[in-house]
Amino acid sequence: MLHSALALCLLLITVSSNLAIAIKKEKRPPQTLSRGWGDDITWVQTYEEGLFHAHKSNKPLMVIHHLEDCQYCQALKKEFAKNEEIQEMAQNDFIMLNLMHETTDKNLSPDGQYVPRIMFVDPSLTVRADITGRYSNRLYTYEPQDLPMQHNVCLLSSQ
Repeated sequence: MLHSALALCLLLITVSSNLAIAIKKEKRPPQTLSRGWGDDITWVQTYEEGLFHAHKSNKPLMVIHHLEDCQYCQALKKEFAKNEEIQEMAQNDFIMLNLMHETTDKNLSPDGQYVPRIMFVDPSLTVRADITGRYSNRLYTYEPQDLPMQHNVCLLSSQ
């Protein structure tokens, strides 16, 4: 009787631990570096890290400047995160960084420190001042309705 009870306890422990492992594999912890811009995208933590990986991988760096309490940033983030083409391109063709603070590189704020602002740095570590949005007073800003244009910009900068 004691032997049967012990065997049953061992069986229950084995089943429950296997179930716990299966549950852990299914649940993917949220990626804090994404900040809502796309959890399936691999994000770098700092501008310097982004430059390193851009140079090493020969991929351009996309830098998204935003603030959490900015309604325009939130609207752009929502559209960016749900656009599958943009998400796939961001994951496969770019080194990705989103910043909620300014960098010390003044090349990333040539016309001011507004948000949202998206800029591209090519693998030679040159900020692409020629890739701009449609607004003359905020050259590097994009709005949700600009995503088709953003897609074309992404294609241009990844070449």
